[in-house]
Amino acid sequence: MILNTPLSKEFVRSLRVGETVRLNGIVYTGRDEVHRRALEMHERGEKLPVDLKGATLFHCGPIVKNESTGWKVLAAGPTTSARMNALEPKFIENFGVRAIIGKGGMSRQTVDAMKRFGCVYLAATGGTAVTIAKSIRRVVGVEWSDLGMAEALWIFEVKDFGPLIVAIDTNGESLYERVEESVANNLLVVRKMLGLKKA
Repeated sequence: MILNTPLSKEFVRSLRVGETVRLNGIVYTGRDEVHRRALEMHERGEKLPVDLKGATLFHCGPIVKNESTGWKVLAAGPTTSARMNALEPKFIENFGVRAIIGKGGMSRQTVDAMKRFGCVYLAATGGTAVTIAKSIRRVVGVEWSDLGMAEALWIFEVKDFGPLIVAIDTNGESLYERVEESVANNLLVVRKMLGLKKA
């Protein structure tokens, strides 16, 4: 399924865990420092340099080269999203982000915020930074470059970006929690088969 950004809350709420999607349109990068600065600005009543309502946020610290023809993205792999767990619920609530791309999943608090405010988590495959970069058609701009290349807020125009898996949906379903539950159940079965006591 192709998703065209920006995304509406109604459309995002129709997505379900396990679906495979690709993206066309604008994607913003944002890791720890972008989250912190944006939330601090919001607390002071200051306007962000970009409108994140309906946006797709990519947990990514890209490698970007400034060439004579403009910026070129050399690599853009997903960052481990758990780094943003403490900041993400408020970020989703305050800015109206509709999709987050990353790897490794997020906390139950973030899952609950996604359910409440209408946001999904799209899992990207780790180790594919160069392949992902090929779907970035151009760098539209960059904000907060003082944070450094990896932490700045990059604005990418993407085409056929993916494949991405809907790993957390707006119903509060999480593929990561399903896997953890399955592993726990399988462990009990194995321990019983081996005649081991419960841990």
